[in-house]
Amino acid sequence: MLLVLRATSPLARLMPGLGLAAAVAAGASVLHEVMRIATSGTFVLPSMVIALLIGIALSGPAARPGFEPGLTFAVKQLLRWAIALLGLRIALADIAGLGAGVIALVLAAMGFTILTAGWLARRLGTGMGYGMLAGAATAVCGASATLATATVVPAYPGKSSDVAFTVVAANAVSTLVMLAYPALATLMGLSDVKTGILLGATIHDMAQVVGAGYAVSEPVGNAAVVVKLFRVFLLLPVVLAIGWWFVRTGGESGAAKVPLPVFALVFLVLVGVNSVVPSVPVLAPAYLGLKPWLIQASNLGLLLAIAALGLGTSLRAVLTIGWGHAGVFAGATLAILLVVLGGLAVL
Repeated sequence: MLLVLRATSPLARLMPGLGLAAAVAAGASVLHEVMRIATSGTFVLPSMVIALLIGIALSGPAARPGFEPGLTFAVKQLLRWAIALLGLRIALADIAGLGAGVIALVLAAMGFTILTAGWLARRLGTGMGYGMLAGAATAVCGASATLATATVVPAYPGKSSDVAFTVVAANAVSTLVMLAYPALATLMGLSDVKTGILLGATIHDMAQVVGAGYAVSEPVGNAAVVVKLFRVFLLLPVVLAIGWWFVRTGGESGAAKVPLPVFALVFLVLVGVNSVVPSVPVLAPAYLGLKPWLIQASNLGLLLAIAALGLGTSLRAVLTIGWGHAGVFAGATLAILLVVLGGLAVL
C-alpha cells in the first residue's frame, strides 16, 4: 500500500515530465557550450532556443500521458516563480536615473508596439492571441515575455505552436538587429547615451542587448542594460493588462483568466529588496551571496519551462505556420524601432 501511495503521490506524478524536461534542458546547455567553444563565441544559440527546438523534435514520444502532469506543471507553475525571481535583476534607483523623458519614450514605444501587433494580427488573420504574444515579446523581453503572456492568453488551437514560433522569432530577430542597430546608430550620429537607449529600448532579448551595447563601448552597454531592465520591470504590468483585456473582451476561444497575482507581488517585492537591501550593511553580504543562486534558479526555471513547452508542441503544427505570423512580428519590430528613433530625435 505504501508503494502504491508513493507511486500515485503528486510529486511522483510530476517526476516523469519534469525529468524529461530537465534532460532536454541539460542537453541544451551542453550543446550551447559546445557551440560556443567550437565557434570561439562567434555563433551561439541561447540555451532556451536550443531547448525549445530539442523539445519540439521529441514532442512525439513526449505525448505519452505519463509525461503530461510534469510538463504542465513546468509550463504553468514553475514558469511563474521563475518570472517572479526576475525582480532580483532590477533596482529602482537605476530606473529613476533614466529621467522622465526616456521613461516616457520607452512607455510610448512599448504601448504602440503592442497595439500595432494586435492591429496587424487582425489584418493578417493570425488571431489576437498570437498578436499579443508577438507584441509582448517585442515590447518587453523576448522569450520571457512570451512565456509570461502565454499564461493569460486564452486557449485556442495552435497556441503552443504560436508560443514556440514567437520564442524562435524573438531570438532570430534579436540576433539580426544586434548587428544592425549599432551601425544604424553610427550612421545617424547618435551619442553614446542615445545609442544605449536605442539598443536597450528596441532589442528583444537581454543577451543581445548586452552583446550589442558592450560591443560598442562600456558607456553604451551600461545605458542599454538599464533601459532594458526598465522594460523587464514592466513585464508584469504588461502581462496583467493583456490578461485583463482578454477578460473584458471575452477572449478569443474561451474565457481568459488573469493568473493569481502572487507571483506578480513576489516580483515587485523582490525589486524592492534588490533596491534596498544592498545598501544595508548588516544584510548586504548575505544577500549578495544568495542573489546569484536565486538568479541562476530563475534561469533554470525558465529553461525547464521552455523545454516543457517544446515537448508539448507538435512539429507539424509549427511547420504549418504561415507568413502572416512573420509579418506581425516584423511589423511589431519596425514599430518599436520607429517610435524610439522618433523620440531620440527630440530628446
